[in-house]
Amino acid sequence: MAESGDALPAVAIRVTVIYSPQPRTVHEWAVLLPAGASVLQALEASGLGDAFADVELRGAVVGVWGRKARLEQVLRDRDRVEIYRPLKVDPKVARRERFRSQGSRAAGLFARKQNGAKPGY
Repeated sequence: MAESGDALPAVAIRVTVIYSPQPRTVHEWAVLLPAGASVLQALEASGLGDAFADVELRGAVVGVWGRKARLEQVLRDRDRVEIYRPLKVDPKVARRERFRSQGSRAAGLFARKQNGAKPGY
């Protein structure tokens, strides 16, 4: 048992920081932090700012396990911190463009038209 004057050792947590600067390229850092560490502290400890000077850590859009998070959010052991890059194309616009280029006959449900059915069904 610890005496009243002894300080208890701080518990460390393991966190993974993930960043993908471009499609099909993923960088991963495993960091060891004190319990109660925030997302921002994990980003700073990972060395991401040194590896990618163009990433603004304090203005980054981040998430923990795929859910958007604040930089002040407290992390738990084995959390996965992800840094999100801005989208170049809105997914809805990209889908509309693909549909336009493929035409209604080759896309999705319309590809398998029943004999004698109206166009688009």
